[in-house]
Amino acid sequence: MPHEAISVFDMFKIGVGPSSSHTLGPWRAALRCIDSIRSRTTLQDIQSVTVLLYGSLAKTGKGHGTDIAVLMGLCGEDPVTIDVNAITPKINAIREEHRLCLCGEMWLQYPNSEPVQFLYNETLPYHPNGLTFLIETKDGGHFSETYYSIGGGFVVKEGEENKAQSSVQLPFPINTANDLLLWCMKTGMNISEVVLENEQAWRSETDTRNGILTIWTTMRDCVYRGCHARGELPGGLHVRRRAYDLNKKLIEYHTDYDGYDEWLGLIRKKGNSFQYILDWVSCFALAVNEENASFGRVVTAPTNGAAGVIPAVLQYFIAFCDGYTEEKIIRFLATASEVGSIFKKGATISAAMGGCQAEIGVSSAMAAAALTESLGGTQRQALMAAEIAMEHHLGLTCDPIGGLVQVPCIERNTMGAIKAITASQLALQSTPDFAKVSLDKVIKTMWDTALDMNSKYKETADGGLAVHIPLSLSEC
Repeated sequence: MPHEAISVFDMFKIGVGPSSSHTLGPWRAALRCIDSIRSRTTLQDIQSVTVLLYGSLAKTGKGHGTDIAVLMGLCGEDPVTIDVNAITPKINAIREEHRLCLCGEMWLQYPNSEPVQFLYNETLPYHPNGLTFLIETKDGGHFSETYYSIGGGFVVKEGEENKAQSSVQLPFPINTANDLLLWCMKTGMNISEVVLENEQAWRSETDTRNGILTIWTTMRDCVYRGCHARGELPGGLHVRRRAYDLNKKLIEYHTDYDGYDEWLGLIRKKGNSFQYILDWVSCFALAVNEENASFGRVVTAPTNGAAGVIPAVLQYFIAFCDGYTEEKIIRFLATASEVGSIFKKGATISAAMGGCQAEIGVSSAMAAAALTESLGGTQRQALMAAEIAMEHHLGLTCDPIGGLVQVPCIERNTMGAIKAITASQLALQSTPDFAKVSLDKVIKTMWDTALDMNSKYKETADGGLAVHIPLSLSEC
């Protein structure tokens, strides 16, 4: 079997909430569509672009902001650098004026309809998250582009489903956890060292390390913003932000600090009791996913819906385990990314394919492995921690109320983070040679479970909490 090359920066992508598969992926698909149009003709020759959303993208697209993402992509905006505060005004202008500027070059008029259409009862065969761009030229010509958002911001164009994403030859090719373990045993390197060696197939060591630190600072800033932002989340569920009040309570209402480092010092100063640490881990995770639900800037880890787990566990490591050095942070994120890539290769990181086990479960496994190595665990203990974390997320469904990445999604990040820390502690106190379940076996089990899971529990809002919460309660 050929080995798929997946980089740290494939697993960790900077973007905009609330969903990697329903927001970031469609946004990136729109940008790719523009590139494809330019390869055929000029943007000035385009009469109209209509976007059809299928399957899960249609059913939960409004709550996930899929239409907003597609429009931003067609306007040529970059999800990595856009001022998130400018998104709503731009969307309001498009809808009020019934027109958009294609990549800043060509105005397209939509006097009688929205350019994005939701096909709730149609699904494309390759993946539930499909979208098609219908392009009409001024001379009456027509062509189309179809893309699939397959989770974590990854996008595949129709016709390229089985095409290898990268031709990069890695020094340590890895598809499975067993592959990874064999390389570690053969070289004597730990997981993060193997990852950093592989990354040099793409770029210099300096660029990789700087890039990972950029991922970290984006996560850090997201945690800090979320802990200091109050109010109500958008979308109509009237969900109140909780990280602000919890943060304020935990630091005993101190306000005399300026920025992350002073805030971190205050956190450390207040103690390290079990309840105190537990509350902070929950607060860190809540903060990230409240930002995510508010169209804030987050990092897919490996998805937006699960974006709070890894930052929360990393913040726990920094605040309570003396992990605040660049080297430790780089190695933490490198290890986490490798475990995530193994799940992607052997199963899925898309909730539309596998339910929430593919998001929170995978993120918890990633964080557990990273924390275990960071606390001095062996390679086998790190993989054991990942297995334990996923084993206790198997079968977790994705049933977002109102199609919004809020309930139960935000709280699930707190649970995933706590489970990751618990899994790490169990692994560090265990002898992996006698483990009954390997990481590869649990990944296979996760995939089998995903295939058996009813589609109404796969990010469609057709089952579970999404249909058992009365509409009147959602509106109160």
